[in-house]
Amino acid sequence: MSEFNGATLLITGGTGSFGNTVLKHFLKSDIGQIRIFSRDEKKQDDMRHELQAKYPEYAGKVKFFVGDVRDPRSISDVISGVDYIFHAAALKQVPSCEFFPMQAVKTNIEGTDNILRAAIEAKVKKVVCLSTDKAAYPINAMGISKAMMEHIIYANARVAAERDGTVICCTRYGNVMCSRGSVIPLFIEQIKLGNPITITNPEMTRFLMNLDEAVELVCFAFAHATFGDLFIQKADASTIGNLAKGIQKLFGYTGVNIIGTRHGEKLYETLMTKEESLRSEDMGQYFRVAADNRDLNYDKYFLRGQVMTEAEESYTSHNTTLLDVEGVVNKILTTDYVKDALKKG
Repeated sequence: MSEFNGATLLITGGTGSFGNTVLKHFLKSDIGQIRIFSRDEKKQDDMRHELQAKYPEYAGKVKFFVGDVRDPRSISDVISGVDYIFHAAALKQVPSCEFFPMQAVKTNIEGTDNILRAAIEAKVKKVVCLSTDKAAYPINAMGISKAMMEHIIYANARVAAERDGTVICCTRYGNVMCSRGSVIPLFIEQIKLGNPITITNPEMTRFLMNLDEAVELVCFAFAHATFGDLFIQKADASTIGNLAKGIQKLFGYTGVNIIGTRHGEKLYETLMTKEESLRSEDMGQYFRVAADNRDLNYDKYFLRGQVMTEAEESYTSHNTTLLDVEGVVNKILTTDYVKDALKKG
């Protein structure tokens, strides 16, 4: 995209799976600088050395900043001169957030507010924040923290809109295959060790996206966003049972051990709620959910006729396209992780 030519892009949580994929997309482009902001100096050092070894002519574009979205001072150190932000820093593990919910609050909620306030103050042009299907009708601590994160996004977007300043928007997507916390690497490791794979509930359904699709969603949001928009990519889904069968078809059958649902898990995931559907626009491969731009002066409004507060149906991993085993195989083969694992035997 031409808007990135010569620009400075900041990626929070930039050493994660998403950050690595963004680098692959932008490193050889005409972007001016990519700033990686994260807590983990070891991952930063590994990323730095990998860039120097594989892309020595482009490695100078990438600058590394150790810091934490919880710490406003470390944010102020990195944000000066930034044009655009992809905000990916988050605690994402459902069970760990369930046991340590205040840590999810500090990173996912307070950390997001710190980033957005700093972005508005620094006059950053655009911020795209990454959310999750678990934020829609949340039942676990991680999903609740992400739902609150989305409301922090919308509140800051209103402030920015009043100032005609930073365009802040949000993306929401389902499970990214082979990212941190994904079940696919666990299944492959269990098979390689000759152990049965552990399945929570074979009938449970989950959306399936690869990392490139996640970056495409963020780039689409970047190109089309207005203040407070939410963007959702239409995605295929699979039962956990078919996902397990697909992986075993590629790597070998070692048996299945059904262990039951983990803390805070849903039977299916929702990407767009019934309430959001009323404000949605179908843009082909994506939904755009417009911000609720009402203010608190409710006395200005009056009601006539029937008031619709929700659509008939949510967009969920139960009612989207469900892949059969062959479809799952084809889908997971789009990931570098699976292809590399097959090469290694």
